[in-house]
Amino acid sequence: MDLKTKIMKLRAASGLSQEKFAEAMQVSRQAVQKWEAGTAQPDLDHVVKMAQYFNVTLDGLLCDHSLRVLEEAEKEPKPIYTSMHHWQKYSSDLMVEYRQCLEEGLDVTPYEALFQAADKMPDDENRKAVADILFRITRTAPELNDYPYEEPSDLEGILQCRSGGNETLTPPDEAELTHKITGAWYGRMAGCMLGKTVEGMRREELIPFLKETDNYPMRRYIKSTDVTDEIAAKYQFPLRRRCYADTIPYAPTDDDTNYTVLYQRVIDVYSKNFTPEDVSHAWLAWQPKDAYCTAERVAYCNFVKGYLPPDSAAYKNHYREWIGAQIRGDYFGYINPGNPARAAEMAWRDACVSHTKNGIYGEMFVAAMLAAAACKKDKVDVIRAGLAQIPQKSRLYTEILEMLTDYKNGVDEKKALRKITQKYDDMNGHDWCHTISNARIVVAALLYAETFDRAICLAVENGFDTDCNGATVGSIWGMMYGEDSIRDEWKQPFNGKLDTSIFGVGTVEVQTLIDTTLRHIHQPEV
Repeated sequence: MDLKTKIMKLRAASGLSQEKFAEAMQVSRQAVQKWEAGTAQPDLDHVVKMAQYFNVTLDGLLCDHSLRVLEEAEKEPKPIYTSMHHWQKYSSDLMVEYRQCLEEGLDVTPYEALFQAADKMPDDENRKAVADILFRITRTAPELNDYPYEEPSDLEGILQCRSGGNETLTPPDEAELTHKITGAWYGRMAGCMLGKTVEGMRREELIPFLKETDNYPMRRYIKSTDVTDEIAAKYQFPLRRRCYADTIPYAPTDDDTNYTVLYQRVIDVYSKNFTPEDVSHAWLAWQPKDAYCTAERVAYCNFVKGYLPPDSAAYKNHYREWIGAQIRGDYFGYINPGNPARAAEMAWRDACVSHTKNGIYGEMFVAAMLAAAACKKDKVDVIRAGLAQIPQKSRLYTEILEMLTDYKNGVDEKKALRKITQKYDDMNGHDWCHTISNARIVVAALLYAETFDRAICLAVENGFDTDCNGATVGSIWGMMYGEDSIRDEWKQPFNGKLDTSIFGVGTVEVQTLIDTTLRHIHQPEV
């Protein structure tokens, strides 16, 4: 049954004249006549209004179902959409999807009004139905002819587009390697803890808060004693409900450290030749759903529904280029000292389960930097080693290369950071959590800092995803310069232990993590 017939039958069954129906739809009688004659189509807003008015599904009106089928469908139980977390609904964050498509060079501008209208709809099955239509549109949208980037997601395509190859470096001796691995683990934990306290606090509040507590520029952990009742009352950010370094018995659970431990276990169970499917099984078996955020949560739910990698990354995933994969690649760098290409390839096997394009490149970039940092102490060389493993014509490569060029040309720290905040707005969730904006913060902290203290503090005090950036910078710095570069003040709150949400792991001794990492470095591939 076509739409014109459905409209006419629904109107007649409700005992409405064309005039009364037109009044209910807030259109002219002539508009109703045209809809029922099939000479004009109602726009989306009016189709939604009809579905609500007649209490039928939007899918039923738009698709070829009989009214009896529609009536039967109405008797079926429906999910309560408002009870679902927004990361688990494609109908959430539709304007994030629209912007993501634009950044990927997809020609979706003809549908901007449709995205905006759908984004304002009530959170129900009608919004879901429209979102499903939008997803099909984005999947088939053509790429703009003048799009300047080449950004494959498959490994073969990435390898063909990268600037580097499979060159290897000579790893340090066992004593120095142990020193560096220890530095990487403690650096990651310290940077994560520093940023965890203010994760989600936007710059407009973060910087005044740090100044008010005599910690700007940052030089130490934020403590519970910094947050008096008077100070807490000044800020919208819930400072009273945060984790503080002076109140913890050991390093707290955080996704930035969970993943590093998780992939140590992946290597133990599946070997260095683990597959993306192995990763999906590990995620389902070893952590609860709530341990996963944004793109990871989408991928987790896709695994449950039977979508395997790489489909699990692309199917209804607005967050496919967000920072989630970038925080997961450290362990692959740890266990491949001197082999950035191998570290990046392992990172790809993980990233492709939840991310595409620059979301994947972020993890490969970090893993390759860490593998190089095991053998190098020149920051620029380490960053370039990371860039060599990602596509030259990608947005991530282009923006990091610009930062390196600015640094070489004498652009100072303040100007370099100002360029980031001028392009990316931390009040916008997409900017706040995107791979590229945060990778730029990481690179700036590495380039302009002279000590571990300043590196992790620079990564955190500039906002965006503070715990992620602090952890990544701390990890790379610790690997480059070893445990001795990290003052005891940064390590003492942990008491040599790290807590995780990983089933069967829980709280673990840091020395055990270090010993297992060294064992994995020497473990042959099977």
